[in-house]
Amino acid sequence: MSWLGAGIGAGIGMMFGGPIGAALGAWVGGSFGSGLKKLSEAGITLNRDGAQAVFIVALFSMLAKMAKADGQVSKAEVQLIDDFINNNLRLNAEDRQQAIKIFQNAKTDQYSIYDYARQYSQLIRNQAMREMVYRLLFAVAFADGELHPAEEQILRKIPEELGLHASIFTAMFNEFGHGRGPAASGDSLKAHYDVLECSPDVSDRELKLAYRRKAAEFHPDKIASKGLPEEFMRHAEDQMKSVTVAYDTIVAARKRQAEINQA
Repeated sequence: MSWLGAGIGAGIGMMFGGPIGAALGAWVGGSFGSGLKKLSEAGITLNRDGAQAVFIVALFSMLAKMAKADGQVSKAEVQLIDDFINNNLRLNAEDRQQAIKIFQNAKTDQYSIYDYARQYSQLIRNQAMREMVYRLLFAVAFADGELHPAEEQILRKIPEELGLHASIFTAMFNEFGHGRGPAASGDSLKAHYDVLECSPDVSDRELKLAYRRKAAEFHPDKIASKGLPEEFMRHAEDQMKSVTVAYDTIVAARKRQAEINQA
């Protein structure tokens, strides 16, 4: 059985309507889509397989909106998404066609990327999974080597709809726009604080707590239990590396500053 079929059988069909419900309805038929809202009113929630299907449907829909934000879907964007399907999700032929159809439908549907983000954040409470979506939106935006103003506008605005801290834009831009491992000074150091969602004036103890909180969000067992496909763990590992680099860089910078103050 395909991942989408499994998700529907496991409970995704009991989700309320909206853009994600419409995306599913476009794939399996209007009768399914029209029945989503009634089923949700019964108070039924998504289980793990349902959450996984929601994640993938919402992801490909939002990727389509981002890819088309500058007016056209470039070859570089198509290649990045194709590589993601084949190398990260490792979808079989049937699943691949489903993902492509969802992507194609979303390019021209009536909903905005913010509609999808808003409903996704309501359905999926796990912050790590929401950050994974945002990371991939950034990857698509930079696929052609530059950030179009329309793409930047989305990346600045959509964290609020995804329920993410506004500082995540700076953290991701620092990573995708200027490469990994920025120097530990000025704005670059501030970007590391943004990754941990804390300010430079926090105490060492508060800094460590912020690090532990973010690290816990990306623990493989926690993410898997919330519905993230196992094949997608590499993206969670990338995010975990960013969290660790941010913490280690800040700690090293604080240690150097303490040594200077004592000299």
